[in-house]
Amino acid sequence: MYFFLCILSVNSIFGSTAIYPCLLTNILSDHHAISRISCLVQLFCLHIFVYCEFSSLALMGYDRYLSICYPLQYNMIMTPGKVIKIIILSWLYSICPFGILFILTLQLPLCGRIIDKIACANYSIVKLSCIDTSINNIYGLITLVFNAVLPVILILYSYLRILRLCLRSSKASQAKALNTCTPHLVTLINFFISDFFETVQARFDMSYVPSEVRNFLSAYFMIIPPLINPIIYGIRIGNINVRLRKLFVHKIHPWF
Repeated sequence: MYFFLCILSVNSIFGSTAIYPCLLTNILSDHHAISRISCLVQLFCLHIFVYCEFSSLALMGYDRYLSICYPLQYNMIMTPGKVIKIIILSWLYSICPFGILFILTLQLPLCGRIIDKIACANYSIVKLSCIDTSINNIYGLITLVFNAVLPVILILYSYLRILRLCLRSSKASQAKALNTCTPHLVTLINFFISDFFETVQARFDMSYVPSEVRNFLSAYFMIIPPLINPIIYGIRIGNINVRLRKLFVHKIHPWF
């Protein structure tokens, strides 16, 4: 479990590093511009962050399924060596399909220069192209299915199996399973909803929605999940929880 938490944190740092510098620069500047190279680097890092997040959440869901449904065999199934191999394969699974899509995007000649978003995304660049982009659109949808839809299906399968087991278990076992799965479910729902709105904004005409709302949704997608994930999982880890309580008690106590 801690291996997957580490990977989730590393991925959040990776995504934040790609997004925050440019975002803060645009907030502090009256001139909102970005070079093509910087935009391409940003969109590559942003999409890798999103797809690796989905694959990491899928692995964490499957890990929860094994720990709840096969507690006695869990340590034999999920050995450290196997976990590291699974993590590496999941990252390759996320990076390779989008790498091909990114190469297709690099080859497009661009006629437009205005991106109606607060960050560069692949489809935003594709829409600026002067030529037919059918191949990019079709392969982009295929990539979306492989890197986002399939991980969600694996997560649903894992939780359906957990739910099936819980319905035949005692109240105490159900409460323990719920306590184990709650952080992952909160993280998944938060990220899925924010990514869903961002995908809808990219693929469909949202000009009728006020720009403030669209910018807020984009900012939420890029800022909140990386910030909230460490909090959600941190407070569930006993040692961190105890240290935080001691810290707050130490800070508050002198005032009483």
